[in-house]
Amino acid sequence: MKSFMDMSQDELLTLKAALEEQFKTEEAKGLSLNMARGKPGATQLAISMPMLDVINSSSDMTTLLGNDTRNYGDWDGIGECRQLLADMMEVKKPNVIVCGNSSLNIMYDTVVRSMVSGVNGETPWCKLDKVKFLCPVPGYDRHFKITETFGIEMISVPMDENGPDMDMVEEYVNGDSAVKGIWCVPKYSNPTGITYSDEVVKRFANLKPAAKDFRIFWDNAYCIHHLYEEIQDKIPNILEECEKAGNPDMVYIFASTSKISFPGSGVSAIATSLTNMEYIKKFMTTQIIGHDKINQLRHARFFKNIDGLNAHMKKHAELMRPKFQAVLDILEEELTGLNIGSWIKPRGGYFISFESLPGCAKAIVAKCKELGLVLTGAGATYPYGKDPNDSNIRIAPSFPTPEEMGEATRMFALCVKLVSIEKLLNA
Repeated sequence: MKSFMDMSQDELLTLKAALEEQFKTEEAKGLSLNMARGKPGATQLAISMPMLDVINSSSDMTTLLGNDTRNYGDWDGIGECRQLLADMMEVKKPNVIVCGNSSLNIMYDTVVRSMVSGVNGETPWCKLDKVKFLCPVPGYDRHFKITETFGIEMISVPMDENGPDMDMVEEYVNGDSAVKGIWCVPKYSNPTGITYSDEVVKRFANLKPAAKDFRIFWDNAYCIHHLYEEIQDKIPNILEECEKAGNPDMVYIFASTSKISFPGSGVSAIATSLTNMEYIKKFMTTQIIGHDKINQLRHARFFKNIDGLNAHMKKHAELMRPKFQAVLDILEEELTGLNIGSWIKPRGGYFISFESLPGCAKAIVAKCKELGLVLTGAGATYPYGKDPNDSNIRIAPSFPTPEEMGEATRMFALCVKLVSIEKLLNA
């Protein structure tokens, strides 16, 4: 099929009529499939089930240092779990605090602490006239929701295949003391799947913030979530790069095992400088007695070390690859050459990002819903839920089966075609 841009109005109308008949056929199937969030599928959850057998009522519940995980103590995490997550995050164990089951919770708490008590002795953000955050887009909707909740002004920063526009980041961070932070998903970014280049990471580390309390919120959620064994993205260690640049306190790194073991029952961690850790410790030791050390012990004994984690992630990749490939194959088959959309083939992570013609994303998502296909709301990948081009759609292939993903993507492509034709006819 030739490009929609090269079709006459009569050709578009003829094609539209045929596609509308196809839409009615698909609608009659009564499909019900939710791809709104990046939930692991049942087969992924199954490979972690043996973890539940690692500890039982007759188990030795002491850590390698002899501490009883059933009791108080080890507020910053048991040693073997701290080491496991430090290796996963590629940082040193002394720089890690292991927390509960959600890295999002740590991010939220970090913003709250900054709002109420400030950052390392600086003025609490709530007492300032204006607080701003930079938001690389398209990005993670839950990041944006945190800063929106506290009335923080969010500034969109466009991304390309190397990461955020660093000229723009440097201009804001180095020139405006009201800019206090930036959200980052540096590896297999949500939703585009891109990984920050070495140059981008080093430019982040060498920022010269106008605000002493500026912090990079480095959400390394997909640090070991590769799809291919032979092609695995690597990034410089941001904590080390910040230290070399004379900015040791500028970054918070977040990660969890939510999409490694069990979502909602994993372990999470924050890694940062020792100075930042001392400040955080003052509040955390008031806030909590300690997180779930039995769950930490379970994870440490199941995975054992970073090699065990990586071996487990290979199993995840084997289950994820066919789902991603099903989406990519159908997009290629149905939409290549039509000039009505583009997408990136990710090498890891949980999403495929689709760019429609401007002004079409909301209509495509609504059209898909008519067929029983629920996608992430259009606009969710931008601050305040407002995509200025109304073009970005996040596809989450993880939960359905590969067969379901193939069928769903064919329906998605059908909706893209119909909405694009309507857009062109009304132009």
